[in-house]
Amino acid sequence: MSNEIDTDTTTDEILLAATNHDIDTLRKLLREPGAANVQDPDTGYAPLHAAVAACEADEEPSETNGEGDAVHNAALSEASAVETVKFLFENGAIWNELDANDETPGCIAKRLGLEKVYEEIVRAGVRAEMLFNRLDEYTALGDDEDDEDEESDEESDEESDEESDEEDEQIDGFEPSPSTGNGPAVATSNGVVHDPVEGFEPMPNPSKSPTSAGAPQNGDSSVPELVQTDENGHTTEPIEANIRNPNVNSEDYLTSELSYSGDRLLDSDKNAVMMDWETEIMYKSVERLVPKSGLRTMNVGFGMGIVDGAFLAKDPQMHHIIEAHPQVHQRMKEKGWYDKENVHVHEGKWQDVLPKLLEQGVVLDAIYFDTYAEDYKDLKIFFQDYVIGLLDSDGLFGFYNGLGADRQVCYDVYTRIVEMDLFNCGLDTEWLDIKVPEQVFTKEEWKDVRHKYWDNVNPYRLPTCKFLG
Repeated sequence: MSNEIDTDTTTDEILLAATNHDIDTLRKLLREPGAANVQDPDTGYAPLHAAVAACEADEEPSETNGEGDAVHNAALSEASAVETVKFLFENGAIWNELDANDETPGCIAKRLGLEKVYEEIVRAGVRAEMLFNRLDEYTALGDDEDDEDEESDEESDEESDEESDEEDEQIDGFEPSPSTGNGPAVATSNGVVHDPVEGFEPMPNPSKSPTSAGAPQNGDSSVPELVQTDENGHTTEPIEANIRNPNVNSEDYLTSELSYSGDRLLDSDKNAVMMDWETEIMYKSVERLVPKSGLRTMNVGFGMGIVDGAFLAKDPQMHHIIEAHPQVHQRMKEKGWYDKENVHVHEGKWQDVLPKLLEQGVVLDAIYFDTYAEDYKDLKIFFQDYVIGLLDSDGLFGFYNGLGADRQVCYDVYTRIVEMDLFNCGLDTEWLDIKVPEQVFTKEEWKDVRHKYWDNVNPYRLPTCKFLG
């Protein structure tokens, strides 16, 4: 057995240089792959955490400046922190990496009131997640093309099945490499921490953003899921921007047993589908979407019926409700929703219902979207494929904005991403900030609820979208 003592102090040197905002030293130390994401074994601090945490203000003011005014150390250090943070991002630092205190660098910057540093981190998060989303779309296209190629191969030469199976296990654009050990954990949009996926070196990336694609697991020859990668091959998954709950998928939810319990709707695993504290948000959304009576309206996702009650209070010409869960249908029948005047209930998933409404030429003045167990990709498909086809030229679109709502930095990142994606679809977004009720941040509010889908985020940013021009 070797009794050698590890004398490598590189990690300590990198973290110290980051703490001191010493870019010249960092430039020398970060030449090694993965160096921008080393972590202190005790605090979990990566260089980004260290650079931000070093800005914590002293209680006493430091020396006076040339004009005789007292200047706090934090005010002096934030400017250098911004430059250090930028430099670390240029060298592959991961924007949403977690430390031992479950904080990302953005969480620390927000807590310390470092607005300029926080802004740089949000911008980096937007860049990384936008790239992931684009690559994800590209990967989906690749899957379709691969399926067509496989069908063609089978039809043209059935005798070469074994040979083509071996070829399918190779993924174009990737060279396998040895596993490099566990990479850092990162924060997702709803608090789930993902372990690294290993085995592939990142593709060349001129922007030096820590993004790449990961390896197929257990012999799976399909195109892999996208993962976030540092320059040493340590990889983590990107944000899964779920609107409400990251722990439930749509198929499982639609077969789960629901329970209406006073001020909340829970699934069979005690996950909150909807809660009464959202009432103010729902009613203000409808106030902005429906400025007068007699309009054609639609809500996707009935839940507790809060927003649909607000729509009916506006006396619409016709109100469409799309709801997929059979137990909610039964609840709606018990409450008389199927018998209400000018209400049309569509049973089924919106992915199945909306193409039929498009074929029928349905046109709407206001649309609201609030589903459960779906993520940002579903919301994006909804507004880019269906809102632009169903909404009248001067109509308005809104949605429940719960993307990343358990961590302020994730919420701010995805608020910007959705605004940009809406703009690319020809929709302009106006935001209304609403203070989240105080009870939302109490333990009592979430008693007997398994997953807390809103935490440490304030204000709620209410979107109202209309066509450009």
